[in-house]
Formats: sequence, C-alpha cells, structure tokens
Amino acid sequence: MTDEQINAAIANATDCAGHGNYTQDLNAMHEAEKTLTQDQSEIFYPRWLGGFMSRTGPIYATARQRAQAFLRTIGKWEGD
Repeated sequence: MTDEQINAAIANATDCAGHGNYTQDLNAMHEAEKTLTQDQSEIFYPRWLGGFMSRTGPIYATARQRAQAFLRTIGKWEGD
C-alpha cells in the first residue's frame, strides 16, 4: 500500500480526526493505537510489531511500520 492509501485506511478506521499523516507521525500513530481493543492490542504488539523489536531493547518501529501493523491487526491491510 502507498502512504496515501495507508493514511486513508487508518483515518477511515478510527475517529482520530486531524491526524492524517499516520505514516510519518509517531504521535498520530499513538492516537490510532489507542483505538485498538484489548484483544487487538494483544495481537498488534507481539504478532505484527514483533518483527521490529530488538531482542535487547524496546520497540524501534517507524510510524510507517506501526501503520502497517495497525492495518494488519484490524484486517485492513491490502497487499503482501
């Protein structure tokens, strides 16, 4: 998905008005992530962000990586 497609999909899936540039803004992704249910959060972090986790430290995922993981979690990712 392109950045524009990702941004539109997240905007459509959340009530985070005014945070249109999810792929470039960690703060916007933080707001989007707060809309996940508990069950979704339990999938989001270990399953989709797991590939971006350092074995010795915290998660170092970019805004775009978080956006991709978010869309995969809610079943809105299109593509590979």
